[in-house]
Amino acid sequence: MGVNGAESLLAAAQEAGVAVCFANPGTTEIPLVEAFDSVEGVRTVLGLSEGVVTGAADGYARMTGRPAMTLLHLGPGFANGIANLHNARRARTPIINVVGEHATWHQAADAPLASDIDSLARPVSGWVGRTSGAAAAASEFLDARQAALRERMPVTLIAAADHMWGDGGQRAAVPPEPALATVDGQRVAGIAKLLAGPGRPALLLGGSALNADGLRLGARIAAATGGEVFAERSPARVERGPDIPVVRSLPYFPEDTLAALDGFTHLVLVGAGVPVAFFGYRGQPSVPVPEHVQVHTLADLDENAVDALGAVAEAIGASGVEPPPRDRPALRAPEGELHAKAVATAIALTQPDRSIIVNEGITAAAAYPAVAAAAPAHTELGLTGGAIGMGIPVATGAALACPDRPVIDLQADGSAAYTLQGLWTQARERLDVTTVICANSRYRILEAELGRAGVRTPGPAATGMTSLGDPATDWVSLATGFGVPAARVTTGEELLAALHNAHTTPGPHLIEAVLP
Repeated sequence: MGVNGAESLLAAAQEAGVAVCFANPGTTEIPLVEAFDSVEGVRTVLGLSEGVVTGAADGYARMTGRPAMTLLHLGPGFANGIANLHNARRARTPIINVVGEHATWHQAADAPLASDIDSLARPVSGWVGRTSGAAAAASEFLDARQAALRERMPVTLIAAADHMWGDGGQRAAVPPEPALATVDGQRVAGIAKLLAGPGRPALLLGGSALNADGLRLGARIAAATGGEVFAERSPARVERGPDIPVVRSLPYFPEDTLAALDGFTHLVLVGAGVPVAFFGYRGQPSVPVPEHVQVHTLADLDENAVDALGAVAEAIGASGVEPPPRDRPALRAPEGELHAKAVATAIALTQPDRSIIVNEGITAAAAYPAVAAAAPAHTELGLTGGAIGMGIPVATGAALACPDRPVIDLQADGSAAYTLQGLWTQARERLDVTTVICANSRYRILEAELGRAGVRTPGPAATGMTSLGDPATDWVSLATGFGVPAARVTTGEELLAALHNAHTTPGPHLIEAVLP
């Protein structure tokens, strides 16, 4: 018996190792919805909003290194998921978006949901394509998959409904995965010569260079050359543990980055781009690198950064160098009134070994890396693109990717409100995710930016656009309503007890940590 386009597309996805499809489908996707029952091997996970779907796909792929699939409904559905696709593009995360489109013969009618999906997709996709018929659906999906792996970012395949329900689907052979490009030997030799020469170098690691091997190699090179290692700000993924060197991230504000880099003569980029200020501030440069610091690239974002570090370490005789131990903070159990450091400290003191920390604390975000060196081995996933609302979805995807690892989401209350529907998916899938809401009932980052702009006493309109306290969000009721057990805490002692309970009781939990 023959198969239709949707069945052949899903069979290709299964053969290519795509194990999960995060979905929020509609009428144009019905042939694909039906096909999941006839093609085994691709798990479906429903999200109640498209921002949850795309963010979960990001978290899943960050942890597995393999692309997840999303199923989205026409242009408006895709548009609802764009913010977290923006974050995924900045994280260099491979995602295969399949967006249902009206039947080809219906598109000219300009139906109410018709829109220019291609234009919506291009800014957040490394590749955009359309199906051409049922017979080519499988090969066109595999083209999208290859592009996601090659470009290491989201891609979008727009699938017309009649191409999906039409008969004549054909099998397509899965091509080999593209490999990361190797750094040219001459560039390695040039950087090695630079590092062995006069001056004090700084290494800026990003992307895959922030795995355990990359951090160890970077620390050895820095120890051999009298330099220092930095991590890019808000990395997609960074590994930490007792046997992994401690590195500091570049600061958020440009004047702090300038100060951090001031004592160096060279900045060597390894899987990272040139530092750029998050916003343009009056009197501050867009690129906060001191004028006397020369910038060099060892490995760009599309090259094998860890292998390049290994080659440089070998060339300068640093492979056997042991970096000096960095002090790891001694943490005291928080007591009394909560604040950002108390919340971060409580998480670090109670987190199980090999936890995954999703950090969307916004103004509290820096508190966790400051104490993380004292925590057991863990992985931290950051807010790469600045589009808030990634924490709950990314934590959901990470938990599905690694069911044997507990996930803790350090979450600001303002950004949590964007995609709190992800709690429902966590409850439905019985995921081991603990969400800690830093509930200060305000957009604190905007208050800080008002202060930087010289607004010391905001008026009622400005205050109204930064305050979330009238009415205050009842996170316990919201979480319970989505099927997630929840507790509200106001002291360090209560937070520690709530975290212990969450880590010893299976399934998702939410803790509303009330900050004054």
